[in-house]
Amino acid sequence: MHQVKAKGILSAKNGINLYRGCSHGCIYCDSRSKCYHMPHAFTDIEVKSNAVELLEDALKRKRKKCMIATGAMTDPYIPLEMELEHTRACLKLIERYGFGAVLHTKSDRILRDLDLICRINRKTKCVVQTTLTTYDDALCKIVEPNVAATGQRLAMLRTMRDNGIPTIVWVSPILPYINDTEENLQGLLEGCIEAGVHGIICFGMGLTLREGNREYFYQQLDRYFPGLKQKYIEEYGNAYQVNSPKNQDLMRLLKTTCKKHGILCDINEIFKYLAEFEDKEEARQLSFFPNTERIE
Repeated sequence: MHQVKAKGILSAKNGINLYRGCSHGCIYCDSRSKCYHMPHAFTDIEVKSNAVELLEDALKRKRKKCMIATGAMTDPYIPLEMELEHTRACLKLIERYGFGAVLHTKSDRILRDLDLICRINRKTKCVVQTTLTTYDDALCKIVEPNVAATGQRLAMLRTMRDNGIPTIVWVSPILPYINDTEENLQGLLEGCIEAGVHGIICFGMGLTLREGNREYFYQQLDRYFPGLKQKYIEEYGNAYQVNSPKNQDLMRLLKTTCKKHGILCDINEIFKYLAEFEDKEEARQLSFFPNTERIE
């Protein structure tokens, strides 16, 4: 871990990344790609020491309330967060200044902040997102060695459901010849149905590989799935988009299941939902004054 002073914290699309780098060890992680120009070892977490102060200044300057998102590049609930509490400090600011929040994590450590999440959600909207790749916890520990197992993440989603917190699940990535089975997808979908998730994001059954993350992924294939790297090389070459040969059938199963159970799966609609700020307090106030016909 090392600390830096950041020049800014809030992106043009109202996203924040409090940390840079990751200790999850996911074998497929796109954030390892060289295109992101990370100047330090991926597992050497960069901490933006002034992030909380920068966020407060940015929120004070905002003329219009909006959703503040975190977790796009680095999980806001990496183990280091439990010591530093930067994510929690930022949630306190978001709640204090009346903004909404979108949190994306693979960790049930987020439950530490359930009190703040509920407070934000009472005022506006706080959406919790997580990624699910495999219903098999043993396989999960291979492809995502240092994250909460799938069973733990599903339990976290059920806790959010019980507290009225809307949730979105990213079913991604689905690795060809590893977890691209109907049995695996069905297990994930059943878990999502039970947890009452609002939506499921899936761009397709496969993964993306480019310089940086491709090399690491292949190293891990050699380690855990001997012989599979050569199959990937022969079938996909240096392709960026690596689709499962079962893509069409699995996507059909996903969409059919979501429609049956009222789970949103249109990606554009989900992103629209995530970006929409809701003022619940104003809505409650208006509800006290229902429209009535004027009597002359």
